[in-house]
Amino acid sequence: MAFIKINKQNFYHNLNQIALKTGSVEKIAIVLKDNAYGHGLELMGRLASEFGIKHAVVRKTAEAELIRSLFDTILILGDNIIKDEKYSFTINTLEDIKKAQKDAKVELKVDTGMHRNGIPLDELDEAFALIKAKGLNLTGVMTHYRSADELSSELFWQQKQFETVKQRVKETGFTDVRVHSHNTAAILRTKSFDEDLVRVGIGAYGYSELPHTFDDVGLRPVMSLYAKKISTRKLRAGERMGYGGDFIAAQDMTVSTYDLGYGDGWFRGDSNQPYVTSEGLSVLGRVSMDSISLESEKEEVCVMNDAQVAAKQLGTISYEITTALSAELPKEVI
Repeated sequence: MAFIKINKQNFYHNLNQIALKTGSVEKIAIVLKDNAYGHGLELMGRLASEFGIKHAVVRKTAEAELIRSLFDTILILGDNIIKDEKYSFTINTLEDIKKAQKDAKVELKVDTGMHRNGIPLDELDEAFALIKAKGLNLTGVMTHYRSADELSSELFWQQKQFETVKQRVKETGFTDVRVHSHNTAAILRTKSFDEDLVRVGIGAYGYSELPHTFDDVGLRPVMSLYAKKISTRKLRAGERMGYGGDFIAAQDMTVSTYDLGYGDGWFRGDSNQPYVTSEGLSVLGRVSMDSISLESEKEEVCVMNDAQVAAKQLGTISYEITTALSAELPKEVI
């Protein structure tokens, strides 16, 4: 079966680069949602914990349960808000507050310009009043930047909006409220970090989508994707292979089928513009549900060792490449 190699040294290098930006490992909250961006929720949670990370971010309570013992706090981005000593829950709407369980730990997400989730600025006073009336424990205030990875001033505009939010939290009388707004792109652009946490997702796994005009932090890809040989055969010149016979052998050649396909979350792509593996092998013909064909006799091949490079070939982004991979693929730490 196809499998994934996780490079522990590269992962720790990336976390160290972020820690140099924040000034402390304890200010890093590792984002482990969506199977740790395809890298393996429990595996990456354990490695992050061993590195000294104390805080995690997930999407659902079911994810949090799998890594509960590894972290001091776990922020759950979207689920029913219940009382729990370790979990805090994101408030995205006033309705979330009304449905929350009394004494639950909540972190108020404020819409400073992303216009996707979060409490609008003109609803802040109502949100604060509801939180107090419901007896909720406000442990955090957060926002999300829409253009931190673009060469524009929008990041600074949103940061100014968030400064207003932080001031209003203090004026309302809430105490011991942690503040966090930075994602990977924002922390990599920041020269002086002054918040309580940074939510690090894609950067921890080795990727930055920032333009080259920004400082290069030197992140290293953590994941490599491998496929194992199923069978080998000889093709004669002129013979066609695969669905639709899209590939036609230009000369006699030896080809092998490998156990990776779109059923494993690999991209089908376009056989007229074949994907080229990290070993320089072109995929021959169409990608099948469970297999690809390559001109190789090797027992296993590295299909991808840099999701950003693969993404450019396949017309997408590194996030989609890694998160699309099946959670069933075995993982090996090197």
